[in-house]
Amino acid sequence: MTAPLPAGAPDTIVLVHGLWMTPRSWEHWVPYYEAKGYRVLAPAYPGFEVEVEALRADPSVIAALTVPDTVDHLAGIIEGLDAPPIIIGHSFGGTLTQLLLARGLGAAGVVIDSAPTENVYVTPPSQLRALLPTFTHPSTRHEAVSFTPEQFHYAFANTLSREDSDAAWERYAIGAPGSWLWAYGLIANFKPGHQETWVDYDADRAPLLFLAGGEDHIMPPSVNRGNAKKYGRSPAVTEYVEIPGRSHWTCAEPGWESVADRALEWAVAHAVRPAVEAG
Repeated sequence: MTAPLPAGAPDTIVLVHGLWMTPRSWEHWVPYYEAKGYRVLAPAYPGFEVEVEALRADPSVIAALTVPDTVDHLAGIIEGLDAPPIIIGHSFGGTLTQLLLARGLGAAGVVIDSAPTENVYVTPPSQLRALLPTFTHPSTRHEAVSFTPEQFHYAFANTLSREDSDAAWERYAIGAPGSWLWAYGLIANFKPGHQETWVDYDADRAPLLFLAGGEDHIMPPSVNRGNAKKYGRSPAVTEYVEIPGRSHWTCAEPGWESVADRALEWAVAHAVRPAVEAG
């Protein structure tokens, strides 16, 4: 029997996947949270509603994707809910979660191994090594860029055996929009004006938790810590927690349940409760 949800807490969780992934990456989290009594949504990016295998066969929709269209699509889903949900995003889904919170959406947000928003000037060596294969030629800006199993093992699943990493790659991995990798992973901080991943770090918004995997290669703790510090002057709650021994694949590697519990418990404890009307 499912325990009742805390009084006044959000009853809906929105899970936002990252690059090189689809909503399939949340396939364990959805029933896990549903068993706790929550309605759980794991929306796809526009055009990603098909299966992993279909996106591999025809990656044109990946190459054509834009960040504004993706944020608008996710925002439309959240705005259609009866009440603000908890939003949990992984990797670039963490960036998207920050952009959604900046729009005033969500009762609380948790970003896991988050890619940074604009003006986070932290690029550790392991991140450079993980992303370097995506910048092999300027033509990749107009393509869907995939990791080989070997590259995936280093970037995503370095705490897994090579056999388990290859199995994860086979089940979940797709290409990522090359335009995003170049624009937000390489040159965003060197272009004048605000780019599409800019947020007003000083503004108020729903509470936000950064969870960083201590062994993450592609979005190491220093990146998440640097992103969290940008919110230092915001009146909103911002917290950073590092989880030792976890890779970028933390949402699916052994022990993922503890990460899911930690994210949910924090979000429920800090969620903005709706005002009670006087009767």
